[in-house]
Amino acid sequence: MKMNLPNRLTIIRMILTPVFLAVFLADIPHRFLYALILFVVASFTDTLDGYIARKKNIITVFGKLADPVADKVLTTAALLALMHIGYCNIWLVALTLTREFAVTSFRLVAASDGLVVPANIFGKIKTISQMVFTSLIILLLELKEVCILPQTFNLALFSNILIGITTLFTLISGAIYIVKITKKIDFSK
Repeated sequence: MKMNLPNRLTIIRMILTPVFLAVFLADIPHRFLYALILFVVASFTDTLDGYIARKKNIITVFGKLADPVADKVLTTAALLALMHIGYCNIWLVALTLTREFAVTSFRLVAASDGLVVPANIFGKIKTISQMVFTSLIILLLELKEVCILPQTFNLALFSNILIGITTLFTLISGAIYIVKITKKIDFSK
């Protein structure tokens, strides 16, 4: 059976993630600009695949499960890259990853019971804020690299504040999701 366009876009997002990470970490001129372009393109596939799936009514179980995983892969790669260069606190990464693994675990248990629980509104806000704030941080890194950003601007602090906001959305959406799904899962199996 042929894979539909939204699911192909999800796969493309997964493939773009290591390319984004490699460019971000490469020792090349304007690496942040190139990484930003890749990150924005990958992020746009998230918007596009959801729009197409809803408009053409081609929502699949694969899409419901793989789309959030592709988002997590992309945003986690960005968090790890920012942490690697000193622009993201390890605790923000740890909290985000703990939430992501917990929600994914519950999703897998639910799927084994034949349940697919879509993301809640806070999950969507979390993903959008992660993608928008990460794009802004990478843009500011490029501006810092080419000496356009004032030296007095504390980019590390600003970056951690933005990532802290997304971490808060991450934890709220995770708690809501877990509470919602635990009401539907049979834990006696």
